[in-house]
Amino acid sequence: MSDSKPAFLPKRRQFCAGGVSLAALGSLSLSACGGGVDAAGSSISVTESKRSDAIRPAAPRRFVHPGLLHTAADFERMRAKVGAHAEPWASGWKALIANGRSQLNATPRPLKTVIRGGEAQNFAQMYIDIARAYQLALRWKISGDVAYAERAIAFLNAWSSTLTTISGNADRFLAAGIYGYQFANAAEIMRTYAGWAPADFARFQHMMLTVFYPLNHQFLIQHNGAEITNYWAAWDQCTLASILAIGVLCDREDLYNEALKYYMTGPGNGASSQAVYHIHPGHLGQWQESGRDQGHATLGIGLAGVFCEMAWNQGDDMYGYDNNRFLAGAEYVAKSNLRDAAGAFHPVPYTPYRNINAYQPVLSPESQGIRRPVWEMVHQHYVNRRGLAAPYTGAQALQTRPEGDGGNGDQLGFGTLTFTREPMSGSVPSGLTARLAAGKVVLSWWGCAHAGSYTVKRATALGGPYKVLASGISDLLSYSDAAMPAGAFYYVVTAHIAGKESAPSAAVRVVTGLTPHTRLRMDEASGTVAADASGNRHAGTLARGATWTTGRTGNAVAFDGVAGHVSLPHNLVADLADFTVATWVYLNASTPWSRVFDFGSGPGHYMMLTPRNNKGVVRFGITTNFPAGEQGISGNAALPVGQWAHVAVTLSGSMGILYVNGVEVGRNSALALAPFRLGPTNQNWLGRSQFPTDPWLNGKIDDFRLFHGALSAAELAALVRT
Repeated sequence: MSDSKPAFLPKRRQFCAGGVSLAALGSLSLSACGGGVDAAGSSISVTESKRSDAIRPAAPRRFVHPGLLHTAADFERMRAKVGAHAEPWASGWKALIANGRSQLNATPRPLKTVIRGGEAQNFAQMYIDIARAYQLALRWKISGDVAYAERAIAFLNAWSSTLTTISGNADRFLAAGIYGYQFANAAEIMRTYAGWAPADFARFQHMMLTVFYPLNHQFLIQHNGAEITNYWAAWDQCTLASILAIGVLCDREDLYNEALKYYMTGPGNGASSQAVYHIHPGHLGQWQESGRDQGHATLGIGLAGVFCEMAWNQGDDMYGYDNNRFLAGAEYVAKSNLRDAAGAFHPVPYTPYRNINAYQPVLSPESQGIRRPVWEMVHQHYVNRRGLAAPYTGAQALQTRPEGDGGNGDQLGFGTLTFTREPMSGSVPSGLTARLAAGKVVLSWWGCAHAGSYTVKRATALGGPYKVLASGISDLLSYSDAAMPAGAFYYVVTAHIAGKESAPSAAVRVVTGLTPHTRLRMDEASGTVAADASGNRHAGTLARGATWTTGRTGNAVAFDGVAGHVSLPHNLVADLADFTVATWVYLNASTPWSRVFDFGSGPGHYMMLTPRNNKGVVRFGITTNFPAGEQGISGNAALPVGQWAHVAVTLSGSMGILYVNGVEVGRNSALALAPFRLGPTNQNWLGRSQFPTDPWLNGKIDDFRLFHGALSAAELAALVRT
C-alpha cells in the first residue's frame, strides 16, 4: 500500500541551512533548498541554503489528527499488512500481542507525585502504565477490538485525574520529556475513539499542559540553571519531543513552533547542529554523545527520530533539514555500533569533543554494540519513504527486527510493525557537497536506495562534457580530487542500480587556487557603506559610532571603543573552507577581548580575532560549541598600540597559522573547524564581539580582506609590503 497522506495534510515545508554548498565559488543564482540554474538552465545543487526562522504559516495551523508518530494512513497500512500475514509486519504484530504490557488484565497504578532522581523514585510505575496505554491503543487500532480501547482509556483517565507533580533532582526534566511525548502519543491515538468522553480528553490535555509542559519549557530556557553545554543532547531532545507532541495533542501552535524553531536554531546540545556535532567526509555525522557512551548515543537517535517523525506527520521535514543532517548522525551511530565481517566494530572518524564538563578525545567503547529498538523508524523513512541509501541504519534495523519496546521506558518501540513500508528504489544521488581542504576538493553525497556503486565525474563547464574520475565507489560516499590546477570545475555523481547508470546528480561548482572573497579597501570618506572591491557584494555598513578617518593608505574606519562597528552580510563565511583573512589594525588602546572581527550567530558559534586575550597575546578562535569547544591559535604577544600592524590567519586543511606583520607568531595543526561549519551567521562584525559584555575595539581598521584558499608565508609577506 502506498504511503499516502490524508487530503487535509498541509504541504510539507522543507527547511535547509547554511550557505550554498560551493567550496570556492563564483557568484551564482541560487534558489530555495533544491538548487539553482545557470544561464543555460543547467542545475547546480544547493545542499546548505539559508535556514528559515519563518516557521509560522500565514494562517493558523490546522493540525493533522491522529498526527504524532502514526497517522490514519499508517494505521490503514498496518491493518492491511497484518491482515494479509505479510512480513515483517506479521512478526511485528506478534511481538506486540506477546508483550505483557499489551494485555487486558492489568489495572492502572496512577500516582499523585512521580519522582525521578534522588530518593523515593517511583517513575517506573508511570512509564509502565504509559507503555500499556500505548500498546493497548495500537492493538485497538489494528484489530478493531474495543476492549483494548476501553482499557487504554482507563489508563489515560486514571493518570489525568490523579497526577499533579513530577519531582526529583534534575532527572525530573528527563521524566517530563521522555514520558511527556510518550503519554501524548498514546492519547493522540485514542482521541479518535468515540468512547473517550470529551471531558476526560480535555482533562488529559490539561494534565499535559500543566504538569509536563511547564517543566519542558523551564528546562529549554534555563537548563536547570547550568551552563548551556552542561546537559547532553538527549536532555534537549526528549524535551523538544514532548513540547512538539503536546502542541499537536492540544492544538497549540505556539508550543509546536517553540519546539520546531529550537531544533533548527536553538543553542542547546539537542538542536540539530549541536546534536550532530561534526560532519565528516561521506556525510558521517559525529553524534554529540558518541564520546560519552553508546547507550546515550543510541538513545539520542531514538529521541531525535521521534521528533522528526512527528514533525513530518504535521508537514514539516526535519528529517531532511540541513542536508539530511539527522541521517548523517544516525548512520554514524549505527555504523560505530555494528561489527564487520571479522567481528570488529566498524571504525568511524572522530573529532575530539569538549564541553564545560568533559573532554572526549576518542569514540567511547562503553556499551558499544548496544541494540536499541529505535532504528526501524529512521531507516524506513530515509530508505523506503525517500529512496536514500542508509546501509548502517538498515543493518541495525535488521538485527533488532522485530522490534519490541526495550522494556526500560526509554522508547515506545514496535517500529517493525508501525513504521515498515514497501521497498523504494532511489533514482539519482543527492546532497552533493564540495569543499576545498588542504588543496584537495573533497566530495560527499547521499546515495540511492539499492544502488550498487557510484561514479564521480568532473568537467570545466556546467553540463559537460564530464570526465570519469573514479567508479566503483560503494561504501564511504566520498571522493578527494587532489593536485588540482587553479580554475573553476564542476562535479557530478551517478549511481549504478541493477546494472544501469542513473542520471547525474545536480552539479557542484568549485573554484580552486587562491581567489578573492571579500575586500573592503575602506577608502570612502562619507556615507555608511564600505564597498566590496572583490565584486562579490560583501559590502560593510558602518554602525553606531564607526566613522571614516585617515588610514595607513587612503582612509580607514575608526572604532570608538563604545559601540562603533562594521556590519557585514549574513552568512559571509558560509562558503569558506581553506581561507585567509588579513587586515591592517591600529590600536588606540589594548583592552582584553576586544575584537578585530567576530563572525557568528552568538556565543555558541563564532570565528574571531582579538588583539589581546586574558593572557596578553593576540588570538584567533573558532567554535561551534561555545567557548568550551573553542579551537584556536595564540600568538606570542598582543598587537602593538599606537602603530599600524598587519594581522592574518590562514587555514589549509587542519593547519592554521597566525601572522603579525607577515611573520608567523603561532600555529595549530589540529584545527577541525573551518568557517563553513559555523552554519548560518547573522552577526558578522568588525570591531564587535558576539559576547555583549566584551569591550569594543578602540582603534582603526584598514584594507580588510578574505580569500578562498590559504596564502603561503611568502604570499603573506608580499601582501604586507603592498
